[in-house]
Parts: sequence; C-alpha cells; structure tokens
Amino acid sequence: MSTHTFLKDCSTMPDASNMRFGLVAAEWNSHLTNVLLEQAVSALLATGAKEEHIIIKRVPGSFELIFGCSELAKHSSVDAIIAIGSVIRGDTPHFDYICNGVTNELARQNTMGDIPVIYGLLTTENERQAIERIDGTVGRKGEEFAMTAIKMIDFSWSLKK
Repeated sequence: MSTHTFLKDCSTMPDASNMRFGLVAAEWNSHLTNVLLEQAVSALLATGAKEEHIIIKRVPGSFELIFGCSELAKHSSVDAIIAIGSVIRGDTPHFDYICNGVTNELARQNTMGDIPVIYGLLTTENERQAIERIDGTVGRKGEEFAMTAIKMIDFSWSLKK
C-alpha cells in the first residue's frame, strides 16, 4: 500500500482521537521492526490519535511479544495493542517454534482478553520478502496494523453503545 493510498483511506477511517494504543515491538531484526513501528505510529497520528495516547514498549525478540502484550494489557489503559515483530526462516526449526508459539498465544490473548491484540508479526522466508512487506512492493504492513487496530477499537466500542 503506498502512502498515497493510505492517506486516501484515512478519510474513511474512524476517528482515533480518543483511542489509546499500546505498541510492543521486538528488538530482533530491528532494521525491519523499527520501520514497522514508525509506519504504525505515523498512521495512528494521521488518523487523529494523540501522541500522548500511544505507548511504545520494546522486548528483545518476537517470542517475548507474548509477555509484553499480556503485561501491557494488564498494566496500561489502552484500547488495543499492536504486536510488532519479524521472524525470517533460517536453517533450523527455530522459525516454526517461534512463529507457532507467538501466533497461538496472541490469538488466545485476542479472544480471551478485553481488548484487541493486533498480530503484527512478519513471518517470511527471507529478508527480501520482509522488506517488500514494508516498502510498498507488497504492502506497508505497519500502516495496515494501525488501521486494523483503529477498526477493531471502533468495532469493540460499537458493541458497548
């Protein structure tokens, strides 16, 4: 998704000015996760979110997103959490264990918790694929994570009216 397309989509997005966001980003593959984080924050701000309503926390790796998201949900007053990480397949089954563990636990938190947990874990075969999911070739996933968080908060709030 190009920035131009994202900005056009902002006009149809719910107002994020009263929404509070928690972002938990893995330090591993930081050359990728930092870009995803920047894209997400920029997208949140572009849709009206206030800077003071965005909490950013870092964890060492993608597996630690599990604990980071869980603790942020318990100890912060946020309306949604975005988990940001990147796992690139290597020569060992480590990729499968990390991806499966994080996916299963974030899915559990998303269904059992009180707020949406947005799955922002890139799982790619190689670094090129990860970059393509950030640079607009295949998407700008950080922006997509932010848009999903806003829409899910809006969905949740619509049920409480």
